[in-house]
Amino acid sequence: MATTVLRVRLVGGDRMDITCNEPGISDEEELVEHVISTLAQDSGALRTKHGDRLVVLYSRGVAAIEVAPRGAVT
Repeated sequence: MATTVLRVRLVGGDRMDITCNEPGISDEEELVEHVISTLAQDSGALRTKHGDRLVVLYSRGVAAIEVAPRGAVT
């Protein structure tokens, strides 16, 4: 199961870091593509976690997502 942390910028200007995982996907790049394709749909909804909380992210409220690169940020 692949897991990745995404920084999501919402339409209202807020941002949050969420953890996304999918049991059927084993590659992180494939998981990111799954997230992008889900949020590209008008009725897309993604089940994620923010800490211990379940967060359902609806595509209409997302302005941008960022995927952290591996290693140090320079």
